[in-house]
Amino acid sequence: MEQNDKEAAEESARMTLNAGGDTGYGSVAGPGLSSSVGGSESAPLLIPEEEEPGSLQQWRPLSKEELEVAAGGPGWRKVRCYLVLLFWLAWLAMLATAIAVIVVSPKPVVTPLKWWQKALFYQLQPGQAEGSEGINALCEQLPYFRSLGIGALILEGLFDKKASPLNLNASGEGFGTIPQIKHLLAESNKAGLKVVLDVCELDLSGPPDGAAETSSLSTTHAVQFWLEQGAAGFSICDTDAAYSEKTLLEWRGVFKAFSSEDEERIVVVKQTKDVLPPLDSSQSNVTLVDVVMRSILPPSERPLSVQEVAENIEKHLQTRQEDIWPSWTVGGKTSSDLKKLLLVLMMTMPGSPTVQYDEDLDQRQNVSLKDGSSHRDTNEPLASSTEKEKTKHSAVTLFTTLSHSRSREEALLFGSFTFLPFHSSNSSSSSSSNSTTSSPPSPPILAFLRSWGCVHFLILLNVGSEPHALDPAWAPSLPKAGVFVTNTGLDRLGATNLDVLELKPHEAIVIKLFEAGSYS
Repeated sequence: MEQNDKEAAEESARMTLNAGGDTGYGSVAGPGLSSSVGGSESAPLLIPEEEEPGSLQQWRPLSKEELEVAAGGPGWRKVRCYLVLLFWLAWLAMLATAIAVIVVSPKPVVTPLKWWQKALFYQLQPGQAEGSEGINALCEQLPYFRSLGIGALILEGLFDKKASPLNLNASGEGFGTIPQIKHLLAESNKAGLKVVLDVCELDLSGPPDGAAETSSLSTTHAVQFWLEQGAAGFSICDTDAAYSEKTLLEWRGVFKAFSSEDEERIVVVKQTKDVLPPLDSSQSNVTLVDVVMRSILPPSERPLSVQEVAENIEKHLQTRQEDIWPSWTVGGKTSSDLKKLLLVLMMTMPGSPTVQYDEDLDQRQNVSLKDGSSHRDTNEPLASSTEKEKTKHSAVTLFTTLSHSRSREEALLFGSFTFLPFHSSNSSSSSSSNSTTSSPPSPPILAFLRSWGCVHFLILLNVGSEPHALDPAWAPSLPKAGVFVTNTGLDRLGATNLDVLELKPHEAIVIKLFEAGSYS
């Protein structure tokens, strides 16, 4: 009996547990849920409400009226017009401000230069080169001279100094005939080279008993004759009788008939005194002299010392004359160690450089070295000949680099000039202080700046025989960074910093400066 009651109670409990299936628990699915296995996991948590038929919204484009309402009505059109007008007014205001800044800001003015102000002069005698044949050999070298960057030749020794009165139709002894000179002028013009005839120290006054008027007519006729043959002008000395207002005014009258904008004829005066004698022209609008050739070093029978060279260079750098266009030449004698330094100085100073004849620039001399034993002294060692060839090649490379840099850089052509009194430290001061023998102090570094606009070229010259390093506080207003353009040793390339730069003995360096982060 008890056993039956116990089984009945268990059965009743089991039925009660299964009766909870209507609530959605257990294995019995609730209302709206699937009764399949896993149905409770895949069933949606939110049951969408049933939509009535026909209540689905149909999308269509808005009409013009609806767009105007959505955009804020007709007032929005006025706001948009005002914004567009404000934009253009602001743009025009910025454009006008930029133009005003450009107009008001200082800018470099390009100076129109004459041909002689841009030209590089090369002074020589037609028969000066060893082994040459005078004028005929010079004609062969004209294209070579032009490739070096030379723009004009000053030819000396063409006319006989003994002719009195002056007969410019008579050539000098041993330097060719009149047809050869005429051929040289024609070939020079074809090669793009101007030719200036040197008549310095020639007697232009005529014999003492001759009529002055006849002598003047003879000289004027001779000047006219050579201008007709293509001569670009004449070179005289400041001690000549032709250096006078009367003579130069007569020459100007003849020049005017043969001159044009690109073919203007010139008068070059070689200054032999410390001060050029003044010319008081009665016609204020007439320039009697175009170029004054000045020497950096004074004439001397002996080679000048290093200290004398430095003093003369500094004197010319500090006291420059702006009255007449200068043409610089070396002039006096100096040691061969300073030859390249003086070339760099001439090429970078304001004015037109005049380079004296240099056998290192003679094409025929260079060819004779390359021809070997047929043109070489049998007693000369081969190593010595090779060293000479390297020296000549180095001289030509330095000359070409300087001439081409000068022709394409406005700062070197007509840029402003600023002498820089640099302070330098002698790198060998400690060693020299220990020396028992006293020696003269090494000259300080000489330097100047050529500027045009934002472009600056710094030229450093160490005339002395000791290395020099620049003082870090040498010029705080100038950029410290730059790139090497060239130097006398042709062994400096790429970028540099002036704070760590050290100049070698007898070295000249040309550096193009730029601001940090700029490569103008």
